[in-house]
Amino acid sequence: MCKKLTKILAYPRHIHYKKRAFLYALDEVIIPLYQHSKKMIPIKISVAKGDGIGPEIMDAVLRIFDAAQVPLSYDFIDMGKGVYDMGFTTGMTDEAKTSVESTGILFKGPMETPKGGGVKSINVTARKTWNTHSNIRKFQTIKGVDTVFSKAGIPINLTIVRENIEDTYGGIEHYMTKDVAVSRRIISRPGSEQVIRSAFETALKEGYKKVTCGHKANIMKLTDGMFLDTFYDIAKEYPQLETEDVIVDALCMKLVYAPQEFECVVLTNLQGDIVSDLCAGLVGGLGFAPSANLGDHIKIFEAVHGTAPDIAGQNKANPTSLLLSGVLMLNQMGLEHYGSAIRNALLDTIDIGVHTGDFGEDRSKSVGTIEFADAIIKKLDLSTITDSSPEKYHKPTLLTQNKMMVSSDEIIETVGIDLFIECETQADKIAEIVQANLDDHMELTTITNRGTQVWPEGSVFTNLVDTYVVRIEKSTTAEIKKKKFMEQAIRLYDYLNIGSIEMLISIDGKRKYSLAQGQKVNALS
Repeated sequence: MCKKLTKILAYPRHIHYKKRAFLYALDEVIIPLYQHSKKMIPIKISVAKGDGIGPEIMDAVLRIFDAAQVPLSYDFIDMGKGVYDMGFTTGMTDEAKTSVESTGILFKGPMETPKGGGVKSINVTARKTWNTHSNIRKFQTIKGVDTVFSKAGIPINLTIVRENIEDTYGGIEHYMTKDVAVSRRIISRPGSEQVIRSAFETALKEGYKKVTCGHKANIMKLTDGMFLDTFYDIAKEYPQLETEDVIVDALCMKLVYAPQEFECVVLTNLQGDIVSDLCAGLVGGLGFAPSANLGDHIKIFEAVHGTAPDIAGQNKANPTSLLLSGVLMLNQMGLEHYGSAIRNALLDTIDIGVHTGDFGEDRSKSVGTIEFADAIIKKLDLSTITDSSPEKYHKPTLLTQNKMMVSSDEIIETVGIDLFIECETQADKIAEIVQANLDDHMELTTITNRGTQVWPEGSVFTNLVDTYVVRIEKSTTAEIKKKKFMEQAIRLYDYLNIGSIEMLISIDGKRKYSLAQGQKVNALS
């Protein structure tokens, strides 16, 4: 009672005693109760435990979350191999899809996609279904995880931001002949804008000073060229950040011998896939690599390693990657204090030498998955969790139709056509056939084989396969309708085995298709 009276009297004397008593009640009772109530309101997320070691590492992570009193509730859903086995070709049940689209958050363990059968990867399917356009992987030196760089005293702190939807991961492939298979690579400007802007925003959030674009625009001048151009366009919106671009092969070399020179690196899908695994090797492997897949409406957080069926159910698996991915999830949801407390507990645990059997200097003293989780729980400092802010997290808005992403209007003109043909004869014979059946105002400009020109000029040392590309372009400045090029293709179909057709366009008068190796530009290009 004396303490209460002392606190009441401590308020400024010009405030009436009854008002001071009210303020005391507000400070000591009402506000704490309100704050406590906020913390007790859980946010529901969708959880898929996964295959192989997935269930046991997910159980370990959720055990740590519960010990840290993270305000989450879980809707457990079915995804992965078991769902494929039930006949769901997407690898997820309808109930799982509904759950994720309701919560906006999917927290998932590693999953297995059955080999053969024509089914798509569950991981890729999930990313594409919910348009999680940006993959974020953060790589940091962890004290107690020995690597070449940690032993040399070279700290690593970098983030790879990878485009997640487009590129060759579109899976658009087909056989043109029995000897030639083709994969179509799609890079879009709106898709590039999404992931590149994510990279710059990530850099700001992490306190980085520089963003690097990895690319192969020296060879893939249109696809990677568009990505690179978009990078520098977006960079203008972030003048406080330094920018650079590095050809991806040189980037890989530099990451191996000087990773400390990089902070945030953004890449296209396939290149980003390779580079992110390389970076995992710099910090000890995929077991220490967290991953987030961010979209405008739905976010996916997952372990990036495999299902390790050889040790499944044996209490040997390392939950670190999934736990770190969970930390990324908490940070994204406005629960940073919980994320920091858990990450610090993990680092402290590893630092004192407690580890699972897949790493550590003395493998004989390793602990199991459950014991590792319990050790982390013992290191939790709940006093550091001063604020939970679930109000920062907003469930996804319900969508009724797909969003069209279109850049500014530009003048597009069809200027030619590429005919992909199956033929086992020499190029000069093909040229004779084509030239004898050309429409007015059109000309045969080149014939290529695997991207190398073999007509009108070429090398006899060029090995040929049974697929040629016959390029016909307009020979006049007058506009030729797309229909006329299609009619030309139909006429040639009587003489050539055409398997595929590609229209050639210009935008605002600039050619938007690649030249063949050795091709000369015609007068209209």
